[in-house]
Amino acid sequence: MPDMHRRAEIMQWRKAERQHRIAARLAMPAEERRRHASAMARHLTEALGDVRGRTVGVYWPFRGEPNLRPWMEQIHASGALCALPVVVERHAPLVFRRWWPGATMLSGVWNIPVPAEGIDVMPDVVVSPVVGFDPACYRLGYGGGFYDRTLAAMARQPRVIGVGFALAAIATIHPLPHDIPMQAIVTERGCSVPRGSA
Repeated sequence: MPDMHRRAEIMQWRKAERQHRIAARLAMPAEERRRHASAMARHLTEALGDVRGRTVGVYWPFRGEPNLRPWMEQIHASGALCALPVVVERHAPLVFRRWWPGATMLSGVWNIPVPAEGIDVMPDVVVSPVVGFDPACYRLGYGGGFYDRTLAAMARQPRVIGVGFALAAIATIHPLPHDIPMQAIVTERGCSVPRGSA
């Protein structure tokens, strides 16, 4: 466990790294982002295989994140049940609420659209956006701790795949005890698993 001074240094470093990585993806031309997102969708399909009958938690794109909405529509059409994360209160786990094409959406936290209706579900797979990631598949997020808190609270652990542009790669995020690694990371270049995994 790092001491308080070291932890403060890591959190400060993460804040600066987060700003740098978000700025870099926002600077990417929209057409390039779209092309990369299409490649990520193909890699996700290959990594997950047949998702018919499975519940897949995805996300609504925010601040230049890869737009996987066409992929969500595709897997919904193939028989998957899609869900989106909803912030119910600060410092609490997220809930995943069922989504379908044409679902009525409301403006949630940070003005991210969330389903206005639909039941809360437990995902079999969670596709989590990353601001940054390292070779051990640790995720640098926005700093709110929502995904780590949510995964830690789940009675049944889903398969968790991080999604981000290749430019989000970092040598290490300097993981802390509360950080939970993803089981894989998908970028436009393909799917990778934690270094040292089979």
